[in-house]
Amino acid sequence: MKKIKLIRLLFLLILGLGLVGCSKTTHSTKGSNKQHFARAYVVHATPTLYFHGALSNYHSEESLVKAAQSAGVTNSVIRADVNADGKVKLVGTIPQDAVNPIVMVNYKNNLQIDFYKAGRYATNVVRALQEKYGITKINMIGHSLGNMSIMYYMLENDTNSKLPRLQKQVDIAGHFDGVDYPGLIPELTQPKGLKVINGKPNKMNKAYRQMLKLRQTYPRNQVDVLNIIGNNGKQSDGVVKNVSSLSLGYLVQDRAKSYQVLTYTGHNAEHGRLTFNSQVERDIINFLWQ
Repeated sequence: MKKIKLIRLLFLLILGLGLVGCSKTTHSTKGSNKQHFARAYVVHATPTLYFHGALSNYHSEESLVKAAQSAGVTNSVIRADVNADGKVKLVGTIPQDAVNPIVMVNYKNNLQIDFYKAGRYATNVVRALQEKYGITKINMIGHSLGNMSIMYYMLENDTNSKLPRLQKQVDIAGHFDGVDYPGLIPELTQPKGLKVINGKPNKMNKAYRQMLKLRQTYPRNQVDVLNIIGNNGKQSDGVVKNVSSLSLGYLVQDRAKSYQVLTYTGHNAEHGRLTFNSQVERDIINFLWQ
């Protein structure tokens, strides 16, 4: 039975990802370059960690990273490889004079549906960076399943004041209250008849109930949160229903420093294409570094 459910999940995510490696677009910039650090963007040493989605790897993060490089936002990009046991290998070096460094997180197990374990993976990456570079602050970006690494990282470390402080969080196509597809495990199944009423979901799946703890533990007035959603005209990005993505607000909005939702439409707003969407890239750059 578990094998059947896993096969169904794989099928769903393959459809949702839509062979994103073939959907990259050419990005143009408006005269931005590295000489404009001080004028156009915030200049600091806070690293931004990118978490990819299911059945994917760091290559799916490259379009967002290249957009940041082209805009002159960063001069340092490294990779954090995480094996199935959670061991982290940092590939590349962040120089002492790094500006807005980016860390592309790369999971060997790219279908980790034990969300607590995904949170530990993220914790191990942060600790590895802290031990090597002495970082005190971080930003995080997640796409699809990658969002659960961020959420469960926050759950696992709610009382750990020794880790770097999360400053900004970007959630792209998050399935916080599940996916509307038959036969999935309870943590991934969207409840039937799900609605968000006055900001609160009327029904909650197993993972969402676990994340409810964040309503009391999410850092107060510390984190700016950006929730990015794609709408294909049917209140869905083709994989995740908008209502599931919007359920993030109930978990973090009351305690976040700020919370905003940006919704995109059209072909490039599909689940697997959002991270290759040039408007999404610009909005993320502005949110993180302007």
